[in-house]
Amino acid sequence: MKDNFNRNIDYLRVSVTDRCNLRCIYCMPQEGIKFVPHDEILRYEEILKIIRIATTIGISKIRITGGEPLVRKDIVSFIERLSKIQDIKDMAMTTNGTLLKKYAKDLYEAGLKRVNVSLDSLDENKFKTITRSGSLKDVLEGIEQAYKAGLYPIKINVVVMKGINDDEIEKFARWSMEVPYQIRFIEFMPIGQNNWGKELFISGEEVKQKIENTVGSLIPVEIKKSGPAEYFILEGAKGLLGFISPLSAHICTRCNRLRLTAEGKLRPCLFSDREIDLKRILRSGASEDEIRQILIKAIQLKPQSLSDNRPLRAMSTIGG
Repeated sequence: MKDNFNRNIDYLRVSVTDRCNLRCIYCMPQEGIKFVPHDEILRYEEILKIIRIATTIGISKIRITGGEPLVRKDIVSFIERLSKIQDIKDMAMTTNGTLLKKYAKDLYEAGLKRVNVSLDSLDENKFKTITRSGSLKDVLEGIEQAYKAGLYPIKINVVVMKGINDDEIEKFARWSMEVPYQIRFIEFMPIGQNNWGKELFISGEEVKQKIENTVGSLIPVEIKKSGPAEYFILEGAKGLLGFISPLSAHICTRCNRLRLTAEGKLRPCLFSDREIDLKRILRSGASEDEIRQILIKAIQLKPQSLSDNRPLRAMSTIGG
């Protein structure tokens, strides 16, 4: 399915909950947010129905997100049911990793292919400062367990913030010498009330330069991918380094996704607050064809590039 700018839209990111067991400083205020009442969250059966219909217009890649998806009850059985939808070619999950040690093996056996883990510090004290809770040890053990279970390639997502964790860029780069993961540096984005400011922003190019100045030359790598990351490798490294630069680079030309929030809002673009209330339509008894037309409409509403307006929703309520 092509949008109005000839981009092939084959990827749906599905948030199964707006709840999270961490309070990361760039995602959620310390006191948390007003969570959506349970009855207003899409039921698993509703999510599966939407995804089945979406596959009929070319959606073949699904990413499960939150909040933190592993805090939702019966998530493993949902993954098992999702894996049985025939036309899904790739099914992944984004998680903060704190519960991964407990669930990795079961998720793999249920049919999940791979995981992305949000990890912004390799220092225990700084990890607690950024997440306001949680244990770095739990996350690192969860990543290791996920790799052992077969959930790979494992992608580590690092949101780089100047003056907060940019002094760990070299540490993450050197970590790629030791571990077979894809460590991706992501530009800090202004979404919701997340205290974004120019003084905290560091571009992907600056991160690359810092690595090349202190660690070693970045060798470009061509790999099969569905997202906006550019990949490189350090000589002799076991893992890869990726760079995702939504603000400093023009990545919109490669955007191939829609987003479905936990309460059933369909978003054509992460950086736009334009939404379609798919849950209301679904629960009003709409036919499969009517839902299919809504999905097509959302694809047609995708903007060509980023809006100058800052999205008002917190990232945790959109889906990571």
